[in-house]
Amino acid sequence: MWTVSLVEDDDDYRELLRRVFRSTKRFRLISAYATGEEALRRLPKEKPAVALIDIKLPGIDGIECVRRLRLIVPALAMQFVMLTGHEDDHLIFEALKAGARGYLLKGHLTGGKLLAAITEVISGGAPMSGAVARKVVASFESQPRSAVSLSNREQEVLRRLAAGLMYKEIAGELSISVNTVRTHLEAIYQKLNIHSRKDAAFYHAQPQSWVRPRDPLQN
Repeated sequence: MWTVSLVEDDDDYRELLRRVFRSTKRFRLISAYATGEEALRRLPKEKPAVALIDIKLPGIDGIECVRRLRLIVPALAMQFVMLTGHEDDHLIFEALKAGARGYLLKGHLTGGKLLAAITEVISGGAPMSGAVARKVVASFESQPRSAVSLSNREQEVLRRLAAGLMYKEIAGELSISVNTVRTHLEAIYQKLNIHSRKDAAFYHAQPQSWVRPRDPLQN
């Protein structure tokens, strides 16, 4: 069972997510905090596998909270997913630069999609709501890149990944197994020298030309 912590200042939404985690045996919500300050004190000791963090928090905001947690030495084996109602381009990229591996919009989220996103980030993916993925793609459309060739099937998988589909959804649309989806993604990641969904989305913007984007932790 994987452990999850939540940092969310809205009492009603925090309780809603508690009910989501009570409905599954795959994940256990071990803590829920209303402020970034409290999360900074407690998460390094609790060491959840995944931390869901709202951006707009009182005091230290969610982005700064993630940034400080990522600076802890030795590094925490923890994945961060921003859970927010904001589609602001600046907030999206600041969150990714701070070290978030996913960005989910509350208004587009169901309990099932949240649990699938947590599964994806634990598996090494970078879950994003479709609207967020499209913003990421659009922001890199004008960057110069060098040619990379993908097979037709790899392009089909990549197109759906960039659109925000989960592995199981991609498998269903293409009538293949989830393991086959993973195999295609491994080949795509190796060819493009990338390691995440957001990098794949960057490439998908201009499939005829590509350079790997800078590490999101670099300024």
